[in-house]
Amino acid sequence: MNAKEFSYGILRAIAILLGVFLLLFFLYKIQSVIIYIAIAAVISLIGRPAVIFLRDKFRIPNKISVVIVLLLVVGIFIGLIAIFIPIVVEQSKHLGQIDMDAFTRDLNELNNQINNYLGVEEINIIEGIKQTEFLRTFDISTIPRYLNNFFGIIGAGFIGIFAVIFISFFLLKDSKLMLNSILVFANKGHEDKFQRVFNKIKILLSRYFVGLTLQIAVLFVLYSILLSIFEVNNPIAIAFICAFLNIIPYLGPIFAGILISLFVISSNLGADFQTIILPQLSFVMAGYIVCQLIDNFINQPLIFGASVRSHPLEIFLIILIAGLVFGIMGMVIAVPLYTALKVIAKESLSEYKIVKRLTRDL
Repeated sequence: MNAKEFSYGILRAIAILLGVFLLLFFLYKIQSVIIYIAIAAVISLIGRPAVIFLRDKFRIPNKISVVIVLLLVVGIFIGLIAIFIPIVVEQSKHLGQIDMDAFTRDLNELNNQINNYLGVEEINIIEGIKQTEFLRTFDISTIPRYLNNFFGIIGAGFIGIFAVIFISFFLLKDSKLMLNSILVFANKGHEDKFQRVFNKIKILLSRYFVGLTLQIAVLFVLYSILLSIFEVNNPIAIAFICAFLNIIPYLGPIFAGILISLFVISSNLGADFQTIILPQLSFVMAGYIVCQLIDNFINQPLIFGASVRSHPLEIFLIILIAGLVFGIMGMVIAVPLYTALKVIAKESLSEYKIVKRLTRDL
């Protein structure tokens, strides 16, 4: 290799690294757009079966079917807002009317009752809160900045909602739009392989997200019934939040259980711990465990087994690894991403024994 070829190789390597850096920087700058497209893609995967059903079963034109499905999605979103906003307004009014002295006495009384019941050394909750780093370093002058950030988030949220609905409309209207966009990266003669991979991934992920939606809906109904029976405040809102937390595998149900426990205690603040709070908390948590058993032994096998066609142990290990490497967000996207990679591996690396083993059910 002469000096000219060596210099050319170095310059080429630098150019490639610079190109990769610029690409990553560009993707970082447009991450909001990527998120909008990803959310719209999920909506299209969930809504596509409904569009096909309306189009084939009731002979409704494709565009009108898409509009109906999107209106349904928007209606669900507006319904959730209609549920949560009155609750937030009501709680804001209550916050302004709270007798802090009485609240402090109730909280300390609850603390004393729990300590006496468990036989542990007394711990002053109020003093513990006062000693937290947040309260000791809190600067009231930062409130305007937080308000500006809050309204900025609200504005960005409206833009995001419009963008997601707009993108979802075209993805639902033209099922080949995303496929055609991906095919531009395929080498000439490999278009059929790309199309097979894309269609397989779309079918599996559509089943997965539809199943996940049904799982959340079933848990929402079960939690709503449970919390309403025991007269916990705002049962619908709490049930939806706890059901939605189940999109985080394994950790979500733990967070939901803690949240339900806190709301049960707060709904009975000022009551006797041993005779009122503890029995109600025990009954609610027993009901919550029953809901989780229904989810684990009925819902999840149908979703993870039939939809993505992977062994439960395989799914558990993938979620665990994704959580350790990428945190909670990794756990959320682990299953759909792993499913897509399996389909790609089956088409491209089928000669390897481990790939054949992992993709034998696809």
